[in-house]
Amino acid sequence: MALCEHLSQAGDPPANTPDGCEECLATGSPWVHLRRCLECGHIGCCDSSPNKHATKHHHATGHPVIQSFEPGESWRWCYVDSTMG
Repeated sequence: MALCEHLSQAGDPPANTPDGCEECLATGSPWVHLRRCLECGHIGCCDSSPNKHATKHHHATGHPVIQSFEPGESWRWCYVDSTMG
């Protein structure tokens, strides 16, 4: 099965806030896991986290692909096509 167009064209920007979720760091909120936007490098918290900032970032910007920002994980997810790569 071929990757979706968004996954195959995703970039590899540096993390904007490598120490954690950008919004949670600003507000002092906790997070569970971190995700990096492969369009702009935004670091957001996962949907298991109270604030779901990675998904909120996608809805606000339309940036389609995130990658796990957890040590030892490299999977990517396309919000547009609901596809993992």
